[in-house]
Parts: sequence; C-alpha cells; structure tokens
Amino acid sequence: MMSCLTLLFLILVALAYWLVVTTEGTYLGTRAVVRLYDWTARHYNRIKKFGFVDEARFVGLPLARMIEDMPGARHLDVATGTGRALLALAAAGDLDATLVGVDHSQGMLLEAQRDLMDGENSQGERIQLIQGDAHDLMFADATFDAVSCLEALEFMRDTPQVVREMARVLKPGGVLLVSNRVGLEAWFLPGRHCGRGRMEALLDREGLAEINTHRWQVDYDLIWAIKPYAQ
Repeated sequence: MMSCLTLLFLILVALAYWLVVTTEGTYLGTRAVVRLYDWTARHYNRIKKFGFVDEARFVGLPLARMIEDMPGARHLDVATGTGRALLALAAAGDLDATLVGVDHSQGMLLEAQRDLMDGENSQGERIQLIQGDAHDLMFADATFDAVSCLEALEFMRDTPQVVREMARVLKPGGVLLVSNRVGLEAWFLPGRHCGRGRMEALLDREGLAEINTHRWQVDYDLIWAIKPYAQ
C-alpha cells in the first residue's frame, strides 16, 4: 500500500505541476508569472511546439487581409511573448503597417527581438517591442486599427480589464482577435474566462460587435470581433 508520505509527495508534485506548468504561474501572482516567462523564454517556442505554417494561415493571413487596404495601419499584439503573431503577420505580405508588441516579460521580448529584428530577415523598421502591463496599456484611445492577444487571456489576473484596455486603444471599426481556451486544461483554470461561450459573452458585454468564433487548435478557438462606431 502507498504510504501517507508517498501520497503527500505525489499530491505536492501534482500541485506544483498545476501551479507552474498547467496554469503558467497565474495563481502565484504577476511577479511569479513574469519571472517564470523570463526563465523559460529561450526555450518557450520549443516547449510549446508552435507551428509557423498554421499560425500564418489562421492568424497572419487573415489579419493581413483585414488591414491591407489601410495605408499606415497600426497593429498591436498584447502579451506578444516571443512575437509569434507579429512574425506571422509580417510574413503575410508587403503591408504598409506598423506592428507593435507589448509584453510584461523582458526575456520574452528579447526572444521576439531576436526573431523579428536581429536576423537577416529583419522587420525592425516596422516593428516596435515594448515592455508593459496588458491591464494598463500605455497608448491613447483609438490608436490601433487591429489588436490581438493569443494564448494569454486565461492567464491574466483580470481578463475583463485587459479586454477593456484592448477595446479602448482600438479604433472604431477596428478588428480584435483573441484566443479562447477550450480544451481539457480549461477545466484546470478555475475563475478564468475559459470554455466556449464565456469569452464571447465578455466581448459582448464590453461593447464589441460582429463576434465570430472559429476552431483553431485542440486547446484554443479564435474569436474575431469589431469595435463599433459610436451611435
């Protein structure tokens, strides 16, 4: 029979895995989350097994089509991490657009800079990377034509506030793209906006319109919305 000490050890291991891996530190507070991302930044893309072709198809190309007829368009990627969404958009075509990424983790931003701005295919002239808090974006109202936030909202301490901030900096008529955690692990994120229908309801409450959900990955849907013009 399993001893009480062995059982306690297994419970503690499972709890630590849930706190650090499954929930990416979100229940440990902002400082812990940022430190965790700083520590894992160099290996983050490999750990997550990102697929560039799929992201170009489902994120980069659709976003590019949304803003390609807007000369001088500005796109903001919130919680940009290693800059995957920016990379997918930059590779989607010859856009006349400025791409801005914001993240709390300096380590993640350094990785994004390495991929986006320091290589032989540098996009540095049209990409800006800024360290900041998604809950209090440092931009004026109605600054961006498009705003995205992928695989991050379920880890925010106050998801409604982040959505509110993204809507605030989005121009009327601008497009918002967010992901929604829907897979099995969504059940392990109590108190967060996970599961089909919850994110859509939040966007509706915050005044977004034309909300459309598309299947994307096993663990995520993509949700598109438009900021309506004032009536």
